[in-house]
Amino acid sequence: MKVLILCTGNSCRSQMAHGFLQSFDQKITVCSAGTEPAERINSRAVLVMKELGIDISDHTPTLVNNYLDETWDYVITVCDDANETCPVFLGQVNRRLHIGFEDPSKATGSEEFVMSEFHRVRDEIRAAFYDFYIHNIKI
Repeated sequence: MKVLILCTGNSCRSQMAHGFLQSFDQKITVCSAGTEPAERINSRAVLVMKELGIDISDHTPTLVNNYLDETWDYVITVCDDANETCPVFLGQVNRRLHIGFEDPSKATGSEEFVMSEFHRVRDEIRAAFYDFYIHNIKI
């Protein structure tokens, strides 16, 4: 089973989803990518995932073009901001899904508020991707 998770920057939501899905089942090949990859993974995303025992600190934002020549069982987009355009994947895909989340890296305010947004979105991603895993992969 091969799953590609896409968003624009590939530094936060897609990386958290990647980490969760891989933690549910090590036999799944999981990759994540973006149309405009950031320079590095978001440090707050790393922190909130580490709190749950999932280390994504070695993940690197990757350009989606690197995966166009591969065949994927699932390609899942995770952007949900009305001002953001989710990437379109033109490679070989059996199923395309959209499971959208707000971008916590766009949260503003106190550090406490921003971190609460990272925790909220992280927990939403965990629940949605566990549901995806149970209903689509672990059949």
